[in-house]
Amino acid sequence: MKRLLIPLAAAGLSAVTLAAPATAKPNWASDNLQPKPADAYGAAFFWLDSNGAALKKATQYTLDTKAVPKMVTSGGNGSTDNGKPGSTAPTGTTKSSAKVSNVNLPKTVGKVFFLDKAGRYRWCTATSIQSRNRNLVATAGHCVFENGKDDVYDKWIFVPGYYQGKAPWGVYVGAYAYTAYDLDTYDDYDGDYAFVAVHNGFSLGPERAVSFKQFKAWAGDKWVKPREISREEYLKCVLNLGECYSEGKTTPADLVGPDHPDAVLEKVEVSAAKYKAARVGKGQGFKFGEPVVEHVTKRKWAAYNGPGDKGRGPDALGNYKITHYYVQKWVKPGTSRKYYEAQFIIGIAKDMGRLGDTVGGQGFSWNQPLNQKVMAFGYPSAPHPDGNKPFTGVTPKHCYGKTGTKKSQVNMFRVDTHQTLKCSMTPGADGGPWLMKYSNAKRVGYVNGVTSMFHDTDKNGRIDTISSAVFDSETADVYNKANYAATKRIVGPHGELLK
Repeated sequence: MKRLLIPLAAAGLSAVTLAAPATAKPNWASDNLQPKPADAYGAAFFWLDSNGAALKKATQYTLDTKAVPKMVTSGGNGSTDNGKPGSTAPTGTTKSSAKVSNVNLPKTVGKVFFLDKAGRYRWCTATSIQSRNRNLVATAGHCVFENGKDDVYDKWIFVPGYYQGKAPWGVYVGAYAYTAYDLDTYDDYDGDYAFVAVHNGFSLGPERAVSFKQFKAWAGDKWVKPREISREEYLKCVLNLGECYSEGKTTPADLVGPDHPDAVLEKVEVSAAKYKAARVGKGQGFKFGEPVVEHVTKRKWAAYNGPGDKGRGPDALGNYKITHYYVQKWVKPGTSRKYYEAQFIIGIAKDMGRLGDTVGGQGFSWNQPLNQKVMAFGYPSAPHPDGNKPFTGVTPKHCYGKTGTKKSQVNMFRVDTHQTLKCSMTPGADGGPWLMKYSNAKRVGYVNGVTSMFHDTDKNGRIDTISSAVFDSETADVYNKANYAATKRIVGPHGELLK
């Protein structure tokens, strides 16, 4: 897919105006995900179908390397030296003065799901972030762009508050993705972040049976569900030119030996004389158990005309009895032609509104000094290098602490200026936000990084440090372009697919 590379925008963020010389290279690159409503609906349905089976099947994304990336501390100090610090405030907060002892998980954090280049179902962590169109998701660049410059992932969606295949606030399909030019062009993980503009969210509601005319006119999800009917109902349906059909053919059962792979045993009632003459064992016409004595009413006894023995009348106690005799019948069952009537079903979807209006959006900050207190969230799942697996990826986890005082390098991924945080979360937490000034009561803060890589600094086989790109003026420029991306509603007020 051809990339769309556009020079820096002169339009500014809410707290700063960004500008660049006309000859400067662009700081950002973008690509389309699913900009058309029909494609977006199809991507969401892929993940939601069969009660979220694909969501539950997905596994965490891991970097394309067998070894844990080796990190070294650079000589850089705690200053970003990239310009004036800036920030945009979070949205969707609720005022609260109550003191909270436990960490409250933000509604904005969830999972992104996508298909990787091998067609595997993958996920990373992400968060809703404040934007003018209330439609922006922040995550790691490698959770959107496949090996940087190659392409973007397929069927990319965001599920805020994801838990065990559930999407409590709907599914938001990616429309446009924005990342650093250097990540896109050179696979440089100093720019390992992405901002994705998503369409309005929606959820799948109940199905409804409708007429063929309504079915034909419906623009949303629809399918034909067969209902088995009797032959008489089928003939009536055909007579009335209804939507019905038949399958298969009627064939009689065949007598076979008891060792035939398709043999089914049936019992056949015979006379006492025939039963007495039959052999004992397993075989066609052999005895089927012992005679069965049935106590009946006088009326039933008088009316019985079968092969069993009903004697001459009541016994000494006045009881009427019929003795039944059975022999074996081994058959290969025949087949019956089946008849069906077509039921026309439509799927009703519900518009969940814009992402930021539904779950709020975290703030965004850039050019902040290092050694900041941050709360990092993610859905860790992968085992540690030594095989220990303390996380399931089902619920989000967190780490709290100060970022490192010096920038770090990871030569394997062309990293010169990553910031670090002591944290034991493993892959699956990729793309999770690092929230500066996190308010536990309001559940919001300022995104000042996203988890990019995982490191074992003391070489004991356990992840102990995570790293993120430093959010600087170039990051702000990428965010600024994504901030203006306009997206659409996918479904209308009646659950129909919009064009």
